[in-house]
Amino acid sequence: MKAWIQRVMKASVTVDEKVVSSIDKGYMVLLGVTHTDTEAEAKKIADKICDIRLFEDEKGQINRSIEDVDGDILVVSQFTLYADTSHGRRPGFSAAAPRKVAEPLYEKVVRLIAARLGEKRVKTGVFGADMKVMLINDGPVSVEICA
Repeated sequence: MKAWIQRVMKASVTVDEKVVSSIDKGYMVLLGVTHTDTEAEAKKIADKICDIRLFEDEKGQINRSIEDVDGDILVVSQFTLYADTSHGRRPGFSAAAPRKVAEPLYEKVVRLIAARLGEKRVKTGVFGADMKVMLINDGPVSVEICA
């Protein structure tokens, strides 16, 4: 399981020209699932997302977590995190898990994060939809984490 986390000032997801989710200060998380992932990886990555310190403290050091700053999280499914670009010009996506595997694990990660932060602070995209994601990256700060 992989997550690409971006510290944002604002982020939103639009589907069919309708905003379905939006947050202010927090993390925009793109989440990818592979074939071998289990609920153990879902727990590990949810904990990492909640625990990673990407916000500045009073000294300007990146030393505060999402919980420390009462930020929100927008989680969007992103199978392309498992793109294979090692051959040719067209990426392959065979390492990405099929929907029947990926969707329940994606939902598990969202539930685990919501259990820690509170449901009102966790938003999602629409799994499998053609989404338009807008964000203002703060910093910019962007990191990849893996479970």
